[in-house]
Amino acid sequence: MSRALLAAVVLALFAGPASAEVVARTADSFTLRYAVGAEIAPEDIPGALTDLPKWWDSAHTYSGSAANLSLDLTPGGCWCEKLADGTDFDHGRTVSVEADRMVFHAPFGPMRGKTSRADLTVTWPAANRGWTPTWTMVVEGPGIGAMADAIDAVMGAGYRRWLHYLEYGESPDGAGG
Repeated sequence: MSRALLAAVVLALFAGPASAEVVARTADSFTLRYAVGAEIAPEDIPGALTDLPKWWDSAHTYSGSAANLSLDLTPGGCWCEKLADGTDFDHGRTVSVEADRMVFHAPFGPMRGKTSRADLTVTWPAANRGWTPTWTMVVEGPGIGAMADAIDAVMGAGYRRWLHYLEYGESPDGAGG
């Protein structure tokens, strides 16, 4: 089986609900979790995450190009997007980086200004065959639970694109962003 065909099959498998789901929801909160076992080198996870232009979908940017995204893994560092006028739009901030865990304050897109909490935690616990790269997003704010499905769709697609890049070292669509 060719590498491209194998990659397409893997992406199709990841599209199912077993790898991504809304695990909790109330009127004022929701929790999303994405986890798939993968044969990866855990030391590649931080670098793959910061390579946003290689895996983030340009359709989910304000500038229209994932090439304008950057992520600084220094605590307090910006998950930013360079806009046409030269300003950096602050999508989120790095809270902490540990040997097996990264935490971001991440009120992405339509959640900006509507949340009292929007935390994305990236972990990679060991699994039977490799590791399980996991994203857990906890969001709280008045009425925010109504946004769970829409945010799940975008974050789930982002997770699958990132995981593809992490495993295969190539953009999910073969071209970047």
